[in-house]
Formats: sequence, structure tokens, C-alpha cells
Amino acid sequence: MKKRFALKCVAACAMAAAAMGAFAQNSVKVAAIVELSGGGASAGTNFKNGVEMAVKEVNANGGILGKKIELLISDTTTNPGVALGLTKKAVDQDVFAIFGPVFSGSIIVSMKESEKAQIPNWTGGEAANITLQNNPYIFRTSFTQATAMPKVAKYIATQAKVKNLAIVYVNNDFGKGGLDMIKKALAPTDTKIATEVSTDAGQVDFSAAVLKAKQSNADALFVYLNEDESARILRELRKQGWTKPIIGETTLTGQKVIDLAGEAANGAIAHVGLTVDAPSPEMLKFKAKFYQDYKYISDHNGIKGYTGIYSLKAAVEKVGKFDRAAVAKAMKGLSISAAKYPGILMDVNFDDKGDLDRSSFLVQVKNGKQEVIEVLPPLSAKK
Repeated sequence: MKKRFALKCVAACAMAAAAMGAFAQNSVKVAAIVELSGGGASAGTNFKNGVEMAVKEVNANGGILGKKIELLISDTTTNPGVALGLTKKAVDQDVFAIFGPVFSGSIIVSMKESEKAQIPNWTGGEAANITLQNNPYIFRTSFTQATAMPKVAKYIATQAKVKNLAIVYVNNDFGKGGLDMIKKALAPTDTKIATEVSTDAGQVDFSAAVLKAKQSNADALFVYLNEDESARILRELRKQGWTKPIIGETTLTGQKVIDLAGEAANGAIAHVGLTVDAPSPEMLKFKAKFYQDYKYISDHNGIKGYTGIYSLKAAVEKVGKFDRAAVAKAMKGLSISAAKYPGILMDVNFDDKGDLDRSSFLVQVKNGKQEVIEVLPPLSAKK
């Protein structure tokens, strides 16, 4: 009797092991290493939700080359050291690809591990130096500052005709990179920098920063902060009676910023690489599906995560197999059509550094919502 029971146990274990092996063979592990708490929680949560939504869609439609995606989610707590440790753990887990971190300071630290392990790594980080380190395994889901800042600088100099500009920036990799690039883009124009005001990540009180901007007698203010801080400075600008143009980049006019800043966000103008209010049927579908799943409107970070998964799918299908090195190589110079891959939302081209080029938008906050005021063509379309 005991012998028969033991044999049944062995058989059951063998069947379970076989089932697990079959699952492993029919799935591919992907890690989302993102900021779910700390100062980057808003950006990281949106990015994670976008990744998660795309994974569900891809799996529901047969996966990638017949393999379902197994998504492993980790929280960096907005700490570069934690991000590095989690990337090492993902390497040990033998993931095929990594998505995140979103914050530039974290990805600059952690991507060294994914590169060493030859794991393709997508990031929402915008600091220019992320893709200037000859890392063949890093790819963006957002514009680099080197691409975005010339577009917003053109608006500042030629459309807004700003003669003297005050700049408030966050003193980290993201902010300092943006400061360098906006100054470089404005250098050949008639716009001069009246003052540069450095602030801290997570800063709560912006009264002194706004006062410095006011005392500079600038014609307009360029704000380059993370989302939560952007909302705080918009409220302080309203409080101190600032009436001149407020101009920024993607992080100035996201829906989370608008919700936190309230009426103080109205009138702010920004160049954005992605917006759920883009005049595109696929983007509007994304907006509706995201709201249905998460009960709030996605910001640009949700779009970054979502389109990242579809760029992975396009690269793997181009290669025709799950080969990390071949997929990374295929990503360099890859063009993805929204007609063939609707989940990419907008036609996009990747260059040999892993940076992308596509259409972008000038938006203005009106009545608590982003409104697209101009569609800007890809830089490549001007060549």
C-alpha cells in the first residue's frame, strides 16, 4: 500500500515538473524594474501599468512567436542602488528583456548590469547621456533631451519670441542634462538666459525659486522638474502672481501634474513626445483601454511602457527567434509601422544608439486638460 502511494507521489511530481517545463518552454520572462514608491512613484506606476496592459494584450493574441510573456514586477523605491540590485536579480532569473527604470539616475546605474548580461533594456529615462555610452543593449521609449530640446527651443525663440528666459531645473541627472541641452539649443537664437535656478528632487517649497525667477525680470519661465515638483511650482507661481508664459517639456503638463496643480496648470505650454490626446485613432483607443483597466487617464509614462512591449515584439518577430543579441542588434535602425503594429501607436524609427524619432506635439493646458496646439514632424522628415 505504502509502495503504491509512493509511486503515485512520484508520478504526480513528474507530471507537475513536466507541466512546469512545458510552461517555461512556452513563455518568456520579462522584468519591469520601476519606481512604484518614493519620488518617482507616479512615473513608475504609469510605466508599469502600460507594460502590464500591453503584456495582457500580446498574450491574449498568441504571445510573441507563440510564447506568452511572463511579467516579473519589482519596485526600485526610486533608489538607484535598489535598481542596480533588482537588475542583478533579473539577470539571475534569466529574463529575456528588462523594462525600466524610468528615472535617468537609476537607469544610468542599472543598465551596466543588463549590458554585461547582454539583456535588451528599455527605459523611459530622458537624460542625453543614457544612450551616449555605446551600450548596444539600451533603448528608449521616450525622446532623448538632445531630440526634444531643439523642438521646444524653436518654440521659445521663434514663436513665443522670448528675449530673456528664466530656467528652473531639478539638480539631478535628468535636470542637469535638460539644462545643458536647452542652453545648447538656444545658443544660436536671440533668446538669452536671465537666470538658472537649481532645485532639489522631492523639493516641497518653491517660494524662493519663484522669487528668483521673478527678480530676473525674464519674459518667460522654462520649468524642467519631475512631475510632483512641477505641480508644486505651478501652484507657487499662481500664488506669487506670475502672469508671464510658463513653458516646459513633457513633465510639466502630464495629467498627474494637472490634477495636482488644479487651475494653476492652465496656460502652461510644453513640448511633449507622447500624449493620450494626440489626434490619432490608435492613441485614443489606448487612452480608453487604459482608463477602463486602471480608472484614471494615463500620462506619457503609461504610453512609454505600453509601446516598449510592442517594440520588443516587433524586434523579436523581425529576428524570428528569441536571441537577445540578435534582437538588440535588430533594434538599432529599426522602423516600426503603426499600420503593422497598432500597439506602437505612432510610426517610429530607432537609430544606432537606441534613440527614437517620431512625431511630437506642442500642448497647452486649457480647462484642466492638455490640448494639442501643433503637431511637429519627426526630425528625420526635415532632412
